[in-house]
Amino acid sequence: MDFPEEIICSRQNRTVVELVKLSDRGHRESAKLFRFDGVKLAADAICTGLEIPLLFLREGSKDTVLCELAERTGRDPAQAVGRVVRLDDDLFAKISEEKSPEGVICVAKYIDKIQKDDIIDDRFFSKIEKERVVLLESVRDPSNLGAIIRSAAALDIDRLIISSDCADLYNAKTVRASMGTLFTQTISRAEDLTAAIEGLRKSGRRVFAATLAPDASALGSFQIRKGDCVVIGNEGHGLSEKVIAACGESVYIPMSDRAESFNAAVAASLLMWEFSKADI
Repeated sequence: MDFPEEIICSRQNRTVVELVKLSDRGHRESAKLFRFDGVKLAADAICTGLEIPLLFLREGSKDTVLCELAERTGRDPAQAVGRVVRLDDDLFAKISEEKSPEGVICVAKYIDKIQKDDIIDDRFFSKIEKERVVLLESVRDPSNLGAIIRSAAALDIDRLIISSDCADLYNAKTVRASMGTLFTQTISRAEDLTAAIEGLRKSGRRVFAATLAPDASALGSFQIRKGDCVVIGNEGHGLSEKVIAACGESVYIPMSDRAESFNAAVAASLLMWEFSKADI
């Protein structure tokens, strides 16, 4: 591919300044753009058809990176991105969000499969009637959220419905922990999670709150039916009383007395594994 002649060395360069700003959630929301580092994520983004306006390359490793991207994607990276920007090695090291930078940073547009549903009505629940659905309330750690997205994709969960106060889906840690599955996983952000739960129940589904409440049923002790959904809560506080009350059932994961609880991402993976066994 033909490279731009200029190698950018200054952090004050306008394009570099805009890239750095994408570390801030407010600027991401305003620009509807997000950034991520690394060859694998760049290749996954290209393969899944994300719109990539900018591809930043470290000058010292640009040939190696482009070769690897071509091998992973089967495409010329130049045909998949809007603009290639060459960065001086020292500058690249300063603005990379990786501990061991691989030499590539992507800027991509927000993803169509991630939707904000302010109004979740009967049409929404009719649309998702045949989908495997898992709900998340107040999962605040972006690494946990990314890991849950990765497990959801691995276990063929069709849709995650997450509360509006969950961690930012476009946080670098979320994107990294998702290992590229964020690019394809359908996710709905609900302003009112209890309304989503009530809508699912009204459509004929059972919704289980993952909680250690005394009346909760042990996972594995009951038959999971097709269409059943589960709600996973905050890392430290679990589910709110409001959400638990909205659910018709409760479930807990049996464990030894050597630990108080599971990590949220681990608990979510175990629950999704069991609930995904029921064919829809």
